[in-house]
Amino acid sequence: MDRFSEYRVMWVLVLYDLPTETKKERKAAADFRKRIMGDGFTMFQFSIYIRHCPSKENADVHIRRVKSYLPEHGKIGILCITDKQFGEIELYMSKKSVQPSTAGQQLELF
Repeated sequence: MDRFSEYRVMWVLVLYDLPTETKKERKAAADFRKRIMGDGFTMFQFSIYIRHCPSKENADVHIRRVKSYLPEHGKIGILCITDKQFGEIELYMSKKSVQPSTAGQQLELF
């Protein structure tokens, strides 16, 4: 099996809705966002962050990290899909179709 098969390469999506009514809640939300960004996630839409992973095993590592960052309150969803599935996404800016911007390909050193 090809190491970089579009069925083996994964995308991890973190979707969240965190409370921000108090100063403590805003800090917890900001800390969660900073921590997932520090782990290589990039904003896809507001409160939706994505990360490209070369394998399911690597995706599992990042999913465990996100779980370790969970704040006390709020709703967080974690979704893992293949590169093939992600490639089927249709994106629109109003009614105009746009091409998805993909994260940089991860380099491998031999």
